[in-house]
Amino acid sequence: MPSKAKIGVIGAGLMGHGIAQVFAVAGHDVTITDTFEAARKAVHEKVTKNLVDMNLDIAAVKRITVCDDLASTVRNADFVVEAALENMELKQKLFAEIEQHAPASAILASNTSVMPITEIMKNLKDKTRALGTHWWNPPFLVPLVEVVRTADTSDAAVTFTLDLLNAAGKTAVEVKKDVPGFVGNRLQHALWREAISIVEQGICTAEMVDMVVKASFGRRLPVLGPLENADLVGTDLTLAIHSQVLPYVDATKGASPYLEKLVAEGKLGFKSGEGFQKWTPEQQAAVRKRMIDHLMDMEAKDKAAKGEWKP
Repeated sequence: MPSKAKIGVIGAGLMGHGIAQVFAVAGHDVTITDTFEAARKAVHEKVTKNLVDMNLDIAAVKRITVCDDLASTVRNADFVVEAALENMELKQKLFAEIEQHAPASAILASNTSVMPITEIMKNLKDKTRALGTHWWNPPFLVPLVEVVRTADTSDAAVTFTLDLLNAAGKTAVEVKKDVPGFVGNRLQHALWREAISIVEQGICTAEMVDMVVKASFGRRLPVLGPLENADLVGTDLTLAIHSQVLPYVDATKGASPYLEKLVAEGKLGFKSGEGFQKWTPEQQAAVRKRMIDHLMDMEAKDKAAKGEWKP
C-alpha cells in the first residue's frame, strides 16, 4: 500500500463526507462527488466543522477535491468507496460506471450496512478487486470498519484495504463470508430483537429496557467483548446460563409483529415523534448530543493514549 493513496468517494452525504474526512486527515488526497449539487457544495463546510470540533488540523480539508461527475472522481483513484443510498439497482449501476472510468488496479468498495456485496458487484468484469467496507455512523468517530470479502475477492485486495484503513486510524476487521448483516449488525439486531420482545411481553417498558443495557453490561462493552466476558466468567458457567435462559429468548423468524404494528400505526421514532417512546424535539436533540459527546470523549481518550490528541 502506498503511504499516500488517491481515494475516490462516490456520495457526499452523511457517510460519504465523513469517509472523505478520515482519509484526508490520514494524509491521502481525496476526490468526492454526489449527484446533488447541494451535497457537493456542503462537503468542505461539514468537514471543516468536524475538524474544529475534534481539535484536528483544518488544513486536512484542502486535501479533499469536490468533483462534478463520477468519471473525474475515480479517474486516478487507487481506492474507490461508494457511499450512495441503500438501493441495489443504484449501486450496481454506479459500479458499472466506476469500473468503466477507474484504473484497472483500483480497489472498489461498497459502503453498505446489510446489502450483499456479491450481488452489488455481480456485473463487474473483474470481481477480484471488489469488496465491502461497512463504516459505522458517524464514520469519523466510530472506529470499526468491516471489510467484507466475496468468494471472488482476492487476498491482495483485502490486505490493501485492511492496511489502508488501519493506517488511517480505523479498526478494520475482515469478514470472511458475505452474509446478511455481516458481523456488527447481526450482533446488534439480535439484541434489538430480544429488547423488542421483552417490551411486547410486558416484562419491562422500553425506557427501562434501555436503562438496563446502559447501566449494566453496556458499561463493560467498550473494554470487554461478549466472548471475552464468557471466558472471564468461564465457558462452563456460560453453558449453564445458556441452558436455562436461551429456551426463553425470542427466536422469531423475520421482523417482530410488534415492530410491524408500530410502523403500521405511523410510530416511526424520532421522525414522527413517537416509536417505542414519545419524543419531543428537545428530547431528540438531547439524545443526539449525548451520543456525539460520548463518542467525542471516547475518541479523545483513544487519541490521548496514542499521543495524537490535541488538548
